[in-house]
Amino acid sequence: PKMKEDNCLHAVLICLGMLYYSHAVTTEKLNHTRPSLHGHHEKGKEGQVLHRSKRGWVWNQFFVIEEYTGPDPVLVGRLHSDIDSGDGNIKYILSGEGAGIIFVIDDKSGNIHATKTLDREERAQYTLTAQAVDRNTNRPLEPPSEFIVKVQDINDNPPEFLHENYHANVPERSNVGTSVIQVTASDADDPTYGNSAKLVYSILEGQPYFSVEAQTGIIRTALPNMDREAKEEYHVVIQAKDMGGHMGGLSGTTKVTITLTDVNDNPPKFPQSVYQMSVSEAAVPGEEVGRVKAKDPDIGENGLVAYSIIDGDGMDMFEITTDYETQEGVVKLKKLLDFETKKSYSLKVEAANVHIDPKFISNGPFKDTVTVKISVEDADEPPVFLKPSYIFEVHENAASGTVVGKVHAKDPDAANSAIRYSIDRHTDLERYFIINAEDGNIKTIKALDREEIAWHNISVFAVEVHKQHQEAKVPVAIKVIDVNDNAPKFAAAYEAFVCENARSNQQFITISADDKDDSANGPRFIFSLPPEIIHNPNFTLRDNRDNTASVLVRREGFSRQKQDLYLLPIVISDGGLPPMSSTNTLTIRVCGCDSNGSLLSCNAEAYILNAGLSTGALIAILACIVILLVIVVLFVTLKRQKKEPLIVFEEEDVRENIITYDDEGGGEEDTEAFDIATLQNPDGINGFIPRKDIKPEYQYMPRPGLRPAPNSVDVDDFINTRIQEADNDPTAPPYDSIQIYGYEGRGSVAGSLSSLESATTDSDLDYDYLQNWGPRFKKLADLYGSKDTFDDDS
Repeated sequence: PKMKEDNCLHAVLICLGMLYYSHAVTTEKLNHTRPSLHGHHEKGKEGQVLHRSKRGWVWNQFFVIEEYTGPDPVLVGRLHSDIDSGDGNIKYILSGEGAGIIFVIDDKSGNIHATKTLDREERAQYTLTAQAVDRNTNRPLEPPSEFIVKVQDINDNPPEFLHENYHANVPERSNVGTSVIQVTASDADDPTYGNSAKLVYSILEGQPYFSVEAQTGIIRTALPNMDREAKEEYHVVIQAKDMGGHMGGLSGTTKVTITLTDVNDNPPKFPQSVYQMSVSEAAVPGEEVGRVKAKDPDIGENGLVAYSIIDGDGMDMFEITTDYETQEGVVKLKKLLDFETKKSYSLKVEAANVHIDPKFISNGPFKDTVTVKISVEDADEPPVFLKPSYIFEVHENAASGTVVGKVHAKDPDAANSAIRYSIDRHTDLERYFIINAEDGNIKTIKALDREEIAWHNISVFAVEVHKQHQEAKVPVAIKVIDVNDNAPKFAAAYEAFVCENARSNQQFITISADDKDDSANGPRFIFSLPPEIIHNPNFTLRDNRDNTASVLVRREGFSRQKQDLYLLPIVISDGGLPPMSSTNTLTIRVCGCDSNGSLLSCNAEAYILNAGLSTGALIAILACIVILLVIVVLFVTLKRQKKEPLIVFEEEDVRENIITYDDEGGGEEDTEAFDIATLQNPDGINGFIPRKDIKPEYQYMPRPGLRPAPNSVDVDDFINTRIQEADNDPTAPPYDSIQIYGYEGRGSVAGSLSSLESATTDSDLDYDYLQNWGPRFKKLADLYGSKDTFDDDS
């Protein structure tokens, strides 16, 4: 607190001293340049009197120190007017930025105080206006004047870096003094006043590897040959201190992470001098044999290694490729191996960096070599044919058992096992060939036809006798050599047309031939007429000697009425040895032509039609046929309408019809006249038949107690039960109709209803006795007993 008071007093003295000095200088200047306010006068030109006003303000810039925290307000300065005689009649007024809030003025003495703590970083200066007025009347005694209060800076802000953490990279083995990164700090204090904002950089952590420039903050390498493979990352702490780095200054720090980037400064090295590998002689080209790897501590493209074979007796048998994912050299088989021929190989493999940095070429050479020894392992190999494929020839139509050719295979192993041969029957489905299992001779089984199959492609198996799983397969192509066994024929189904008015020696068709045999046994074709018709009076043949022939008309005047069709035999011979020939028939039709030779009609029946029936006659015949068809249709329709329907239609009254059947009952002993199962369950046969005569008024549910057992043999009880159900069921069809059964029942008082003993005429029948049969036959008695009544009514 005492120190603060000293500072405050010092500041007040400075302000007062500056104010006094400013007042003196100003007064002196005014006294030399302006007239006094106390009535001093001078005469000007032409007797004019000039008045010089003497400035009455004593003022200048005021200063106040920031961050003052004393108990009393800070005296900023004092304002005084020359006209102030000290009697208290003048009142000082302060206005402007912070007036009345931060700055207050004593209206009598003119002393200005700061009532609040000021921060230069928030506001560096304030502009205020002062004026002297009459205390009683508030009349301005002097014009208002502005002055500035500047906030004087103190070192109250430490330096701050732009980033809390920095990350930088520098290549390994960089020279001393290589720039890594520049860090920058800032200080909020006034850089124009004192050393509060003068910063100095220093390194707190990271020696002796790195250093920092005190004024710029640039970090540089301090040691040579820093090796990334030894240490890759460094942590450096940089300090920025104000007050020029002197004691008492404020400071700030930041962390810098520096990573050494890789350069190609290490050659690849094999961890061993010899690699041992083995491979089976059954391995196929491209199969992997083994891998080698040279270690390179560098990373990225600096650590890429390429492998190559530079020497050794296995350079032609093996190859090496680079697996860039694992950085390994992959040794692969290039050609087939044979244990019996060579059992081991040696390779000299080189590993070299792909990218080499010229700066570090002195660290080279950036490559290394290693010896790879490969041993060949014996394998049980399948038989091997002497040729990869075979081609044989055989004549067509050769006799069965003809030798086609011979295949040969051997066991490449030291055991040299015996071989057996067979034909893959999937390639010889028709079984044209057979092979001797011992010596591999292929023979025909049946005659071959080149025109059917010109080439036979079969496969032959060879297996070891004692090891059936060891099998080899070879393709065999058999060419069938052509034999002249096919005669030439017409190249197409020719049908020629000749005009009735054709001229003599007129050509009307050109023919050619085709031969299924090979070209050696085919053309040239020779065309001729058979000797027996060489002097044919109608047509002649001319061989064009280009495998074609022309047919010409020998005479003039053909008639379709006399002959409309001619058959001309033509002999065709081929050029084979011996030659083959065939006789082909050319069909020639006679046609009607116009004067230009264009065909009009080749139908000979047209003349017969014109001579027979006219168009009107044909129309009449067709009309008669149509009328006959109409009569037949009408007759069939009427015939169908005369048939009586077997079912009752809606418009008919069922009570006026008696449904009769031509099947008579044979009595109780007749079991073929009816089916008892049908009587027991008639609804199961035809289903429910809705009634059509009267709409039922309610639904009837049959009583289960009235239905006898399905297997009951008492037909009388069954019929009675069914009658009772029919009488009581209004929905059961037919309504009010007679139900006829082929069984009369035991002890029936009605007797037999059979017509065998009936009279032959209706007049002999008397149905009055039906009245005595009871209510069950009442309907029947009403229908037949009242016949006379109906006749009388009619």
